This record gives sequence, structure tokens and C-alpha cells, in this order.
Amino acid sequence: MHLSKKVNFYNMFFLELNPLVKPDFGLVIWMTVTFLIILFVLGKYAWKPILKAIHDREGNIADSIATAGKVRLEMAQLKNDNEALLAQAREERAVMLKEAKETKDRIITQAKEEANVVKAKMIADAQVSINNQKMAAMVDLKNQVGNLVIEVSEKVLRRELSNKADQEIFIRQLADNSKLN
Repeated sequence: MHLSKKVNFYNMFFLELNPLVKPDFGLVIWMTVTFLIILFVLGKYAWKPILKAIHDREGNIADSIATAGKVRLEMAQLKNDNEALLAQAREERAVMLKEAKETKDRIITQAKEEANVVKAKMIADAQVSINNQKMAAMVDLKNQVGNLVIEVSEKVLRRELSNKADQEIFIRQLADNSKLN
């Protein structure tokens, strides 16, 4: 019972007192006329600009999507180009390093060969110098020995041939020996 009193109060307050909940025929006609006028005014003045703005916005969105697709393709192409350039740069770097290593090895080989040539020339010059000094020493030694022999012989002969008769006999023997030779 208590619930039925609440429902009656609700029905009575909102349904009977509020004209919008229970409109009359005149109100419905005026609302329809007002709606049609607003619809006509909006259609005449606002609908076309709104539709144009919507179409423009759709076009802008479509253009943006197309541009984004083109940019994505261009970015992919640029990325591929960059990767190709990096690969080419790596190859060029490898070639340059290889050439530098070959040049280094060639320079080292040339330096070794030149050093060997210089070493061989220095050794040959040293051997020639040693041989020349050896020959000079031998000649000097022979000269000294010869001089020494002459001095000793001269001293021995002077002692032995101190008299004149012995000298004449020795001279005849030398003359006879030289005729035989």
C-alpha cells in the first residue's frame, strides 16, 4: 500500500502538472512548425557549409593518408639508400685498408731490399778495403824483410869479405852463377 501511494503521487505530480509530458495538440503543431523552420534555416544556411566542411575534412584526411603513405615509401626508399651507401662505404673502407696494407708491405719489402743492397755494398767495400790493406801490409812486410835481408847479408858479407882477395873470389862465383842462370 505504501508503494501505491508513491506511484500515485508520481503520476499526479509529473503527469498532470507538467505539460511537456502530456502535450496538447496545439503544442505538437507548434513544435512541428518550429522544427520545420529550424530545419529549413539550417538546411539553407548551415547545412551546406557544414557538409562542405565535412567533405573538406574528409579530403584533407584522405590527402594526409596519401601523403603519409608517400612519406612512408620515401622513408623506406631513403632507408634502403642509406643502407646501400653504408654498405658501399664499408666496401670502400675495406678496399682502402687492403690497399694501405699492400702499400705498407711493399714499402717494407723495398726497404729490406734496399737495406740488403746497401749491406752487400758495404760488405764488398769492406772486403776490398781489407784486401787492399792486407796487400799493402804484405808489400810493406816484404819490403821490410827484403831490407832486413839486405842489411843482414851486407853485414855478413862485410865480415866474411873483409879482405880484398876474398871479395874477388866471391865476385867471380856470382858472375859464374849469373852466366849459368
